[in-house]
Amino acid sequence: VQLQASGGGLAQAGGSLRLSCAFSGRTFAFMAWFRQAPGKEREFVAAISGRFGKTYGPDSVKGRFTISRDNAKNTVYLQMDSLKPEDTAVYYCVADNNLISSSVRSASAYDYWGQGTQVTVSS
Repeated sequence: VQLQASGGGLAQAGGSLRLSCAFSGRTFAFMAWFRQAPGKEREFVAAISGRFGKTYGPDSVKGRFTISRDNAKNTVYLQMDSLKPEDTAVYYCVADNNLISSSVRSASAYDYWGQGTQVTVSS
C-alpha cells in the first residue's frame, strides 16, 4: 500500500492550492488529510468515505477546503481556497479500511500514511 501526496508549495494569503494523493494497493473505506505545523499537534483537516462520498471537516476549514476522490484514478484531492498563513503546515494523506465514522477525526485511527507535502502560505 502506498500513498503519494503532491501539490504542496507556496501560496499567498487568499490564494489556492490543490493537493493530490495517489493511492495504490487497494481501495479504502475512508481517506483523509491531516496537517501538522511546527510545534503544534497534528490536526484533522478533512475526510471522505469511499462508499457514499460523505465528507467530514472541522469548522476551521469549512467553506474553504474541499475533499473529493476519484476512485477510477485512485486519487483523493484537497482543494484549498482562501488560504491563510495559519494553514501553513505539512499535510498528510491518510487512509484506513476499518475505522468507523465516529473516528474519522482521530489520527490514530488511520493505519496508512503518506509522506507529507509542505504547504506554506505567506501573508
